Amino acid sequence: MSSPTISLAIREMGEEDLPVVLDIDQLSFPVPWSERTYRAELSDLRASNLHVVEVNEDGKKRIVGYIGYWFIMDEAHISTIAVHPDFRQMGIGEMMLRTAIEETLEKGTLVVTLEVRKSNDAAIRLYQKFGFEVIGTRARYYRDNSEDAHIMALKSIY
Repeated sequence: MSSPTISLAIREMGEEDLPVVLDIDQLSFPVPWSERTYRAELSDLRASNLHVVEVNEDGKKRIVGYIGYWFIMDEAHISTIAVHPDFRQMGIGEMMLRTAIEETLEKGTLVVTLEVRKSNDAAIRLYQKFGFEVIGTRARYYRDNSEDAHIMALKSIY
């Protein structure tokens, strides 16, 4: 009996991916983005970039994560990142973040920023692994519970 062949691929998100992305968003965040927000992000081709990660298991593809980031002149901002709960702790978030950072390097980005809940230790550890540092706080940033957000930045990425 042969073991299944599994591979991961990251690609640009399309509108056809929205149902699965919205499901992962609902499972991942207390206040998920709306479908309208995703559609607006998909239509903003100048600044916005949305990608999904697919698992391909013996020819069956399944979206298991996504990442969004914006390019604004020489800066990049990670706007969203999530992995389906069944696929967490497998390096998928790390793969998405690495891909985003590599793309920012190719475009000449000088700094990458993001916001993260102060209580989200797993995400903070992931960002720190890549060299992100806390540079400030957005007080009462999250609508669901008024939790503060760390502003984190990856500087000197060259």
